[in-house]
Amino acid sequence: MTGAVMKRRVAILISGRGSNMSALIRAASAADFPAEISLVISNKADALGLERAKASGVNTLVIESKPFGKDRAGFEKVLQAALDQHGIELICLGGFMRLFTAEFTRAWYGRMLNIHPSLLPSFPGLDPHGQALRAGVKLSGATVHFVIPETDAGPIVMQGAVPVSDHDTGDTLSERILEVEHRIYPEALRLLATGKVRIEGDVCKTDGSSASENFLVAPVVS
Repeated sequence: MTGAVMKRRVAILISGRGSNMSALIRAASAADFPAEISLVISNKADALGLERAKASGVNTLVIESKPFGKDRAGFEKVLQAALDQHGIELICLGGFMRLFTAEFTRAWYGRMLNIHPSLLPSFPGLDPHGQALRAGVKLSGATVHFVIPETDAGPIVMQGAVPVSDHDTGDTLSERILEVEHRIYPEALRLLATGKVRIEGDVCKTDGSSASENFLVAPVVS
């Protein structure tokens, strides 16, 4: 069809409520968005995001990770089979609380995105909001990056900054950063799906975009 947009097939991996998943599904519902959310996979059967995905008409699948214990490779073998079965081209992690083996991340290198609620490389890992508040930073935010074997260390695709108030708590900061996450994650997926992102060494380069298009600053809190 003339003018039709080529849509890449995307799987979103979740473990919980699927907040970023919902933002990606909403964005992908637009006719001109270059990706479709073809599958949502959860490693927990009681993840709230599964019902959200079903309500949006997206196929869902549960692959319980608990029975695999520490056998990450065994879990990933089942996961990969599901991705292959659904013809998945790109992966977005949306609060997926399970570590991957180096082999799996290398197999999906350049095709798997994650979002982390800090301005990486600052405050990787657990409790990034608490880390930011204890450090006394005046800006925090969110980062979309490619997944590599090291935690929260892959090439950065897009970031969004949030001013930190003297009155912020971990909860209030988290809430404002989440709004930014919902804005930058779909845009990062758009860039990847259209082939505008390339990795040079350990750094992402974005074709046809200015630096300002890869960095968003939220309004100052009154």
